Amino acid sequence: AMSYGKPCSVSLEPIEKAPLYHFKPGHKRLALATVGCNLSCIFCQNWYISQKGPGEVTEYDAPPEQIVEEALRQGAESICFTFSEPSVFYEYVYDISRLAKEKGLMTSIVSNGFINPEPLRQLLPYLDAVKIDLKAFSEKFYRKVTGGELEAVLNTLKLLKEENAHFEIVNLIIPTLNDSPEEIAEMCAWIKENLGDDVPLHFSRFSPTYKLTTLPPTPVRTLEDAIKIADDAGLKYVYIGNVPGHKRNSTNCPRCGKTLISRRGFSVTSNNLKDGKCKFCGLSIPGIWE
Repeated sequence: AMSYGKPCSVSLEPIEKAPLYHFKPGHKRLALATVGCNLSCIFCQNWYISQKGPGEVTEYDAPPEQIVEEALRQGAESICFTFSEPSVFYEYVYDISRLAKEKGLMTSIVSNGFINPEPLRQLLPYLDAVKIDLKAFSEKFYRKVTGGELEAVLNTLKLLKEENAHFEIVNLIIPTLNDSPEEIAEMCAWIKENLGDDVPLHFSRFSPTYKLTTLPPTPVRTLEDAIKIADDAGLKYVYIGNVPGHKRNSTNCPRCGKTLISRRGFSVTSNNLKDGKCKFCGLSIPGIWE
């Protein structure tokens, strides 16, 4: 790729920004992006880098070794490829991830899931966590609003499950476009049947941006309705995103109901896990905790 070794964004920030909630809570990631994406979502939050080509924004020269050194120097525990689409700078991601593992760093990607199975399989041994944006549960939405295909993303999710990867799903709820209770119920049923009941699912609040400024931000009530649908479908770890201070930012034990990880915005205020288990009732919670 022309963007190899040319990141346009490198920053130190909490992993909760991904959001990845079941991946060593509270640790700092070095977040990295180059320009470019293989989708063209009209609501993209990072359009000013994702919808640009090489040379159209300020880029830095940074070979993989330099990125890994920078992560270590800044005290990051992981490197996260995010903001644009890691599959478009795949070789760069691959080389950095291999090197990062040698140096004892963790790695993660934030992806739209629109990637071929083979390259993903080859990358997975060097990844600790994956966040997939499941942007809607309708082919029509994908074609019209993102320029991609739902089926390809569902296949990626099934592959992550087959390969036993740690992954979390984010569904950005956009008023009138993908917020129907029927669509959300269908999505939750599919997740439970194909991926299991313990995949973390984040319902995220939309803010007007890019080419979609005519719609209002998602009402919190809509997000809470989605949470109820997911809870009723039997999903165990369901969160609300982009609403700091909401009680569903926190992780609760599905067995005893106690709060295990309290979050406020992007910070972790308490952690009641011991060796990956609820310290109150001993239930094992899926995730990467150490």
